[in-house]
Amino acid sequence: MMVLREAGIVIGMALLLSLIVKTWLMQAFYIPSESMENTLLKGDRVIVSKLTPSHIDLKRGDIIVFEDPDHWLPPTAPIERSPFAGALHSTLTFVGLLPSDEGNHLIKRVIGLPGDHVVCCDARQKLTVNQLPLNEPYLFPGDVPSQQSFDITVPVGRVWVMGDHRSNSADSRPHDEGSGGAKGTVPESLIVGRAITVVWPLQHWVWLTNPGETFDKVPAAPAR
Repeated sequence: MMVLREAGIVIGMALLLSLIVKTWLMQAFYIPSESMENTLLKGDRVIVSKLTPSHIDLKRGDIIVFEDPDHWLPPTAPIERSPFAGALHSTLTFVGLLPSDEGNHLIKRVIGLPGDHVVCCDARQKLTVNQLPLNEPYLFPGDVPSQQSFDITVPVGRVWVMGDHRSNSADSRPHDEGSGGAKGTVPESLIVGRAITVVWPLQHWVWLTNPGETFDKVPAAPAR
């Protein structure tokens, strides 16, 4: 009985620690689509740091996970599981031992911060942020920065996001509906955190570093 009690205490403490980590520090997420190829592949599992943007400032180029702002995602059919398997899966996901696959989160790259003027495209077919053309090495091979033209200013408290696979990403562009950034941007309050590493499958393991060379010279947002 003593062994069982000690095992129960250890398991309980491990679950509690995992829940604390998931709630305030890090959480695992499942990549459900091809919109971030080839940076992220469908089926990858990523770890997201919840310290951004609450404690660490968000940067242009960061890859973020955020809650669906306004029906960006189509309805998904629930996965059929037995009652026991469903309860076990929900419990392990709740405490952070399984990645979230609820179907109500998206993952994209931050292109524009509050106040930024983002335009596609200039005469050389480059995306510009505050009039600086961007060289985007992370784009899916063969993709152009955008097949859809836009000229937006990011509202206060929101960010403009785009997938790396621009020809296969339902991101800020199609959801803006010509509003100049009012509808297609994502409220910072819906950002779960910044993706920092791919952890599964093992052969895809990589740190998701910020492409600073793309955004370092972007000037500050123009005064409004």
